[in-house]
Amino acid sequence: MVDKKGELGTPVQCSGAVSANALAECAVPLDGEFILEPVYGFVVYASDGESTRIDARGGGPAEPLGYVVDRKRFDRYLTRLALAAGVELWLKTRVVAFTRADGLVTLHLERFGQLETVTAKVVAGADGVMSQVGLLAGLRLAVPLRDMASCLQYIMEGVETSGLLEVVTGHAHAPGGYAWIFPKGEGLAEVGLGVTRTMTDHDARWHLDRFLSQSFMHERFRRARIVEVQGGGVPLAEASRHMASDNLILVGDAARQVNPITGGGIHMALRSGRLAGECLGACLPRARQFTREVLQGYPDRWQAEMGWALAELYQMKTAIFSQAEQRLQDQALYESLSRYFQPDSKFKRV
Repeated sequence: MVDKKGELGTPVQCSGAVSANALAECAVPLDGEFILEPVYGFVVYASDGESTRIDARGGGPAEPLGYVVDRKRFDRYLTRLALAAGVELWLKTRVVAFTRADGLVTLHLERFGQLETVTAKVVAGADGVMSQVGLLAGLRLAVPLRDMASCLQYIMEGVETSGLLEVVTGHAHAPGGYAWIFPKGEGLAEVGLGVTRTMTDHDARWHLDRFLSQSFMHERFRRARIVEVQGGGVPLAEASRHMASDNLILVGDAARQVNPITGGGIHMALRSGRLAGECLGACLPRARQFTREVLQGYPDRWQAEMGWALAELYQMKTAIFSQAEQRLQDQALYESLSRYFQPDSKFKRV
């Protein structure tokens, strides 16, 4: 396993919200090492403060529906599981070239400033949006600007939370996206938003500062203090059509396996990583060469298990933001997210 960073999980570019289903489905043990706060439901707000509330506690005890995790600790925890299973980890290592010959692939790596080569039957690229491995392999991975969300969040002290994920819709707050308030434990909260830059003349910071000072809940933030700033880009696009190539598969953000309505990526990455591992494990004993045709079982299974949902959600997102009237856009997004988080939603496992 190769990672260009010297510290796993940094920089943090994620809110860390993940469902209990996702962890259970991918056999990730619940551990206080990475769990910051249990989550019991959702509040979805319209632009003017109207809200839909879903709380599994219903006035009494309940099992959490999900968790907010510390991404740095979560990534490190998963890596320790991989190391225990026999993985070798190279940090401060980046891929500089990708060549194929005789049915194998050679990765040319720069590790602590020294050039090294590794030859393999197959490479899994899980290196994020605009995957460097995918680009070096000749794949076209550009994400249309209209499908990229620019996200920024503040870790804030002094914002009251109650074990719920809060989502605030409306063009006035977050054009082409939404704002959020997530509990982070120990008196902290994540307050952030994502915007589509083709729908606004301002950057995410301008919109977030405006949300804190002028939204219907601005009084809630009046005494809050910022203790950390995190940001990054999130693809809200159709899943890549290039998940498999000769000697290569792409997983997670690299394959645009992200929920295009919520922007959630942890669940997709966990499920897709598990599925990729199962497919590669099935190929290893019988495949002499890992051609695209041999590896096609991975995107085929992914499409059958998850792809249909992401395709439908992308169509939903496109329909919402294609409406000419801003009022209708706002209403459609509020209603769609309110339905999305209901217990009987067909997307509850996405």
